[in-house]
Amino acid sequence: MDDWRPHATLTTLRARARCLAVIRSFFGERGLLEVETPQLSIAAATDPALASLATRWPGPDGTARWLHTSPEFPMKRLLAAGSGDIWQLARVFRDGERGRRHHPEFTLLEWYRLGWDHHRLMDEVTDLVTKLLDGHTLAAVEKLTYREAFIAHAGLDPFIVEPGAWHAAVKRHDIDCTDLDDTDIDGWRDLLLTHVVEPHLGQGRLTLIHDYPASQAALARVRTGDPSLAERFELYWQGVELANGYHELTDAAEQRRRVEDDLVQRRELGLPEVLPDARFLAALDAGLPDCAGVALGVDRLLMLALGLPSLDDVLAFPIERA
Repeated sequence: MDDWRPHATLTTLRARARCLAVIRSFFGERGLLEVETPQLSIAAATDPALASLATRWPGPDGTARWLHTSPEFPMKRLLAAGSGDIWQLARVFRDGERGRRHHPEFTLLEWYRLGWDHHRLMDEVTDLVTKLLDGHTLAAVEKLTYREAFIAHAGLDPFIVEPGAWHAAVKRHDIDCTDLDDTDIDGWRDLLLTHVVEPHLGQGRLTLIHDYPASQAALARVRTGDPSLAERFELYWQGVELANGYHELTDAAEQRRRVEDDLVQRRELGLPEVLPDARFLAALDAGLPDCAGVALGVDRLLMLALGLPSLDDVLAFPIERA
């Protein structure tokens, strides 16, 4: 048996260590507090697109504990308690994710800036990633709205909701859409985004996409004066999404409504019942300060920076060797 050996080369592991050192130096110089939050929680992700991994703690209640899909909720509890600007390198876990760009356990860099909006945070994300990609030649950063990206690369305004327009666009690009319902506008958007738009993003430069549809706000606030838009952004390089950020939602009532919508969708899809994070919601009730936050996939960034074909190649021991 030879699979006791690490999958990543020692050269790659040294590059990984340098990357983590640059990240710590970056936030240290800017005065952010490094924090650690639990990987286990009594609450699972309610988002129907995420599947939490379960374990069982033999404590007095004997109830399941869930490995977190993101450190977002406990970090926001710290923000509500007065922590100020914070950051964390977290090991996170997601069930049902395995492939060249996906792994059930991965490293997520997450940070929050008080008093910032998503546009200001986009600039800081660019500063950090540019440092991490030192040695790569990059053209000027490209910033596009979600609408501009679709019009430029898919020939369609993504805020049009007529099914015929979506069918025509998908047919032009020869994409199979047999499983999509005409009413699932976000499904059509995601299909064209992943198959047509994304391959054009971040080619020779960093690309930032912002002003997402409000239906894809997740934990972002909706634009004041234009409720069709969410104050959310994503970062792309070489056609791969690396970071997802928000001007964070601070309205506790709106967040509860979104959680309830998630739970309804989970039931309709036959997904496991999960408990909402009551402590996170209580922190919002207490008052989450105005802030912007972002999560960046460290493994994906390393994979692309080193020119490697798979996330496995930047991990000492992928899940099959763990």
